[in-house]
Amino acid sequence: MSSLSCGIVGLPNVGKSTIFSALTNAAVESANYPFTTIEPNIAIVDVPDKRLASLYKLLESKKIVPTTLKFVDIAGLVQGASKGEGLGNKFLGNIREVDSIAHVLRCFKGDVTHVLESIDPIRDLEIINLELAISDLQIIEKRILKLDKLKRSGDKEAIKEFNLVKKIEDMLNKNQSINTSMDFDIEESRIIKSMNLISTKPTIYILNYGNESIEQDEIIKLKKAIDDKAHSYVEIYGLLENEIKDLDNDDKELFLKEYDVKETGLNLLINKSYSILNLITYYTAGKEETRAWSIMNNTRAPEAAGKIHSDFQKGFIRAEIIEYQDYMDLESEEAAKNKGLMRSEGKDYIVKDGDIIHFRYNV
Repeated sequence: MSSLSCGIVGLPNVGKSTIFSALTNAAVESANYPFTTIEPNIAIVDVPDKRLASLYKLLESKKIVPTTLKFVDIAGLVQGASKGEGLGNKFLGNIREVDSIAHVLRCFKGDVTHVLESIDPIRDLEIINLELAISDLQIIEKRILKLDKLKRSGDKEAIKEFNLVKKIEDMLNKNQSINTSMDFDIEESRIIKSMNLISTKPTIYILNYGNESIEQDEIIKLKKAIDDKAHSYVEIYGLLENEIKDLDNDDKELFLKEYDVKETGLNLLINKSYSILNLITYYTAGKEETRAWSIMNNTRAPEAAGKIHSDFQKGFIRAEIIEYQDYMDLESEEAAKNKGLMRSEGKDYIVKDGDIIHFRYNV
């Protein structure tokens, strides 16, 4: 499976490209006018993982391989994008291709020109969400027309899908969040997924602060507006992160302590991305290589094995598992085995976050 992707979106000049540059340590053009970013910039980013680093150090492996996420810096959206304003159609096409959304909200003052000439992150949030909802409604309306013809002929599947699509249309018109895992059953979720609606993509809001941030009461209102929609947010000092991106980890930590920032924006964003994408990590560990693997939560052992190689899944026999903490406490696979802390699990085993696994297979 290729890296899951997180699209960084927002109105022009809210600091998207600055954050992308800081988070990915990749230099992208950032300027004081709209549409600096036209083609999306893409970066594959290693996921910081203290457990992986500890395993690598313990085993003195020759190689360490973290898991990755893909960040996509997408062109700034403007009001009317759903009608083709600005780079609307291109923007909406790019955003449909990502797995999750990181929506940057400008929470800093300063000389950088805001496209709407005033700083109001709640207004900005509502503008983009409205444009995304309108874009999805256009897809829904076309689907309704098609299904209406089919349901008149008595097609039972068409009738079921028509009712589902009408429900989604009603939710979008009421500005309600669409959570496929909570609001719909498995079959309904499958149908909705096939429509690739932007409104169903898990979203993180990035509150981007600067040297001079907006008033605290405005920030409190913004957080409440995000919480009311049951979304997540992270707080990032984009310019600060950009300044320290080239420092080594020790210097970076000292710099962050000076500003009373506990963790880098990348770590915060990665952790939130993992959470909203419903991902967990398992490990393979040995002298040659210590490696992290990302899988969806509730994945069975054969499918997890298939992440390494399709032959592992096809010829799956069993998974030999040691829990991370047991491995670290006993300091070797052999010691864990001797203590009876290595388990043998079959095809129905649901892999857990932190499992260290050796797959047995036969092809």
